[in-house]
Amino acid sequence: MKKIIAFTLCAFTAASVMAALPPLTPEAQEAAALAKAKAAYGDRVGAFQLCQAQNRVADRFKVAGTAAPAACVAPPPFVAPVAAAPAAK
Repeated sequence: MKKIIAFTLCAFTAASVMAALPPLTPEAQEAAALAKAKAAYGDRVGAFQLCQAQNRVADRFKVAGTAAPAACVAPPPFVAPVAAAPAAK
Protein backbone atom coordinates (compact mmCIF):
# COMPACT_ATOMS: atom_id res chain seq x y z
CA MET A 1 0.00 0.00 0.00
CA LYS A 2 2.87 2.37 0.82
CA LYS A 3 4.41 1.75 -2.59
CA ILE A 4 1.16 2.66 -4.35
CA ILE A 5 0.83 5.88 -2.36
CA ALA A 6 4.47 6.78 -3.01
CA PHE A 7 4.10 6.06 -6.72
CA THR A 8 0.94 8.18 -6.95
CA LEU A 9 2.59 11.05 -5.10
CA CYS A 10 5.63 10.90 -7.39
CA ALA A 11 3.39 10.78 -10.48
CA PHE A 12 1.47 13.89 -9.42
CA THR A 13 4.68 15.69 -8.53
CA ALA A 14 6.23 14.86 -11.91
CA ALA A 15 3.10 16.00 -13.71
CA SER A 16 3.08 19.34 -11.89
CA VAL A 17 6.78 19.88 -12.66
CA MET A 18 6.15 19.27 -16.36
CA ALA A 19 3.35 21.87 -16.50
CA ALA A 20 4.20 24.93 -18.56
CA LEU A 21 3.90 28.35 -16.97
CA PRO A 22 2.43 31.27 -18.93
CA PRO A 23 4.87 33.96 -20.07
CA LEU A 24 5.48 36.86 -17.71
CA THR A 25 3.60 40.09 -18.18
CA PRO A 26 5.66 43.20 -18.92
CA GLU A 27 4.99 44.48 -15.39
CA ALA A 28 6.21 41.20 -13.89
CA GLN A 29 9.32 41.32 -16.08
CA GLU A 30 10.08 44.86 -14.89
CA ALA A 31 9.55 43.82 -11.28
CA ALA A 32 11.89 40.85 -11.75
CA ALA A 33 14.53 43.05 -13.38
CA LEU A 34 14.27 45.55 -10.51
CA ALA A 35 14.59 42.78 -7.92
CA LYS A 36 17.63 41.38 -9.75
CA ALA A 37 19.26 44.82 -9.90
CA LYS A 38 18.59 45.43 -6.18
CA ALA A 39 20.09 42.04 -5.30
CA ALA A 40 23.20 42.76 -7.39
CA TYR A 41 23.58 46.17 -5.73
CA GLY A 42 23.18 44.59 -2.32
CA ASP A 43 25.97 42.17 -3.18
CA ARG A 44 28.24 45.07 -4.13
CA VAL A 45 27.44 46.92 -0.90
CA GLY A 46 28.09 43.74 1.07
CA ALA A 47 31.46 43.26 -0.64
CA PHE A 48 32.38 46.86 0.19
CA GLN A 49 31.45 46.42 3.85
CA LEU A 50 33.41 43.16 3.99
CA CYS A 51 36.45 44.92 2.53
CA GLN A 52 36.20 47.64 5.17
CA ALA A 53 35.94 45.07 7.97
CA GLN A 54 38.93 43.15 6.62
CA ASN A 55 40.96 46.35 6.46
CA ARG A 56 40.08 47.20 10.08
CA VAL A 57 41.24 43.75 11.20
CA ALA A 58 44.40 44.00 9.06
CA ASP A 59 45.19 47.41 10.57
CA ARG A 60 44.77 46.03 14.08
CA PHE A 61 47.26 43.21 13.50
CA LYS A 62 49.59 45.03 11.10
CA VAL A 63 53.29 44.72 11.84
CA ALA A 64 55.34 47.89 11.61
CA GLY A 65 56.97 48.29 8.23
CA THR A 66 54.38 46.35 6.23
CA ALA A 67 52.26 47.87 3.53
CA ALA A 68 48.77 49.18 4.27
CA PRO A 69 45.83 47.07 3.08
CA ALA A 70 44.31 47.87 -0.29
CA ALA A 71 41.73 50.65 -0.37
CA CYS A 72 38.08 49.66 -0.71
CA VAL A 73 36.11 51.04 -3.64
CA ALA A 74 32.65 52.26 -2.64
CA PRO A 75 29.83 51.16 -4.96
CA PRO A 76 28.03 53.92 -6.87
CA PRO A 77 24.50 54.85 -5.76
CA PHE A 78 21.72 52.48 -6.81
CA VAL A 79 20.17 53.26 -10.19
CA ALA A 80 17.01 51.42 -11.18
CA PRO A 81 17.16 49.70 -14.58
CA VAL A 82 15.49 51.63 -17.39
CA ALA A 83 12.35 49.96 -18.76
CA ALA A 84 12.38 49.35 -22.49
CA ALA A 85 10.06 51.71 -24.38
CA PRO A 86 7.14 49.98 -26.13
CA ALA A 87 7.66 49.55 -29.85
CA ALA A 88 5.69 51.98 -32.02
CA LYS A 89 3.46 50.39 -34.62
